[in-house]
Amino acid sequence: MPGHHLPNDAFSRRRAIGQLGLGLGGIGFAGACLDAGLCVAEPPALASAARPPHFTPRARRVIQIFAEGGPSHIDTLDPKPKLAGHHGRLVEDVLPAFETAPPELATAMGRLRGRIQRSGFRFSRHGESGIELSELLPQLGTVADELCVIRSMTTTSSQHPQAQLLFATGQQRGAAPSLGSWCVYGLGTDNANLPAFVALAPAGKTEVGDQHWQSGFLPVWTAGEGLATAALAEAPQAAVRLIEHLNSPRTSLDGRRRQLALLEELHAEQAARDGGSDFLDGRLGQFETAFRMQVEARNAFDISREPASVRRRYGETVVGRQCLLARRLVEQGVRFVQIHHPGWDTHDDNDARHRTLCGELDGALAALITDLRSRDMLHDTLVIWGGEFGRTPTVDMNDGIEVRRDIGRDHNAAGFSILMAGGGVRGGMTHGATDDFGVVAVEDPVEVHDLHATILHLLGLDHERLTFRHASREFRLTDVHGRVIEQILT
Repeated sequence: MPGHHLPNDAFSRRRAIGQLGLGLGGIGFAGACLDAGLCVAEPPALASAARPPHFTPRARRVIQIFAEGGPSHIDTLDPKPKLAGHHGRLVEDVLPAFETAPPELATAMGRLRGRIQRSGFRFSRHGESGIELSELLPQLGTVADELCVIRSMTTTSSQHPQAQLLFATGQQRGAAPSLGSWCVYGLGTDNANLPAFVALAPAGKTEVGDQHWQSGFLPVWTAGEGLATAALAEAPQAAVRLIEHLNSPRTSLDGRRRQLALLEELHAEQAARDGGSDFLDGRLGQFETAFRMQVEARNAFDISREPASVRRRYGETVVGRQCLLARRLVEQGVRFVQIHHPGWDTHDDNDARHRTLCGELDGALAALITDLRSRDMLHDTLVIWGGEFGRTPTVDMNDGIEVRRDIGRDHNAAGFSILMAGGGVRGGMTHGATDDFGVVAVEDPVEVHDLHATILHLLGLDHERLTFRHASREFRLTDVHGRVIEQILT
């Protein structure tokens, strides 16, 4: 990648420690020793140190809230009043054109069959911009003029694993680097004491494991640190327990400094004698990071330090506390925070489950946007919400039966919505449109690669120049695709 590859003669053992460490291993020991007065020489630059973007960025950091399973756009962000006039009719009687759609469109549409199902929720206009939002999102309505709603997203698979991988990595299969890892690779970290990329998931994994925050073939220090956050529902103090063994019950901080200094000395002697070991380098990287985190993580992760009134605004739910923690992390210089909010695969009980899930999300996302704005951080923090695809305007027929447990909706990849705010995105606007039934993006369609190209652009990175050589070829997040969505930029 022009401007980002280090010359061969710059490769040092310190850089190797940063690259070969596992988990949090990209955060440096040399700075810790310097802070402690244990070394006097200027430490070598970390591989993950901040580096200049390709051009002046609009955003410095990203908070992505991923709605796992695929929210129903026609019940949240994309009003379709014409559905009411056809409610209960068979889709083949209403939309005959889709019965003869080309294979690539038919695949993207997912499983469009059965009877038309109108939305069970009213939409109304909000803010000076008049953006229409579902009644499920009243708190988001209070920040409507900060929102950019893209109503013409498309993707190429209606299967969860493939669609999630495409959204996360730009590819439907394989161990490709994640969006967050590409951002960290391009820009480095703003804080040597915390990970540059943190992923918050209730179970510590997703339907595709940890691939949403994997580094793939990029250097290990670009990987996200995945944390299981289900305990956040218990109490705000649980945040400091997200990282196991953060402190030693028997050794003081000064004692741990001396232990680590001795370990570094022994490691250097062994490397000089035997030529070094990738495994030992990686293990040392983990120890180095653990030392740093003992001081910094307790402050950044302890949301109990927030006033009770602030915690109530975010909500006493896992996703609410994840959003509050995300705000604290970006304040401390974390480059990319990924929040996972599972449960949106509403083949059953679509309306009841959307009411519950939106109830958890609405106040939390509104509080996050409001908080960032009040701290003068919204202008350079990009906030994104959405899932891997949308849902059909029909009753779910996935199992060949029309009546499941209450009314559900099937997968729809040909047209859905996402929401963005801050970070150089125009507020108070919608972009693109689906047809009258919410099936297919018909105006200014936006592919996932276009979204990725736009996110990188907002961070000051040219998606065509951000490359990494692997297996004898140059790779990039957007592969051979992608265009920046200029219409939504400030």
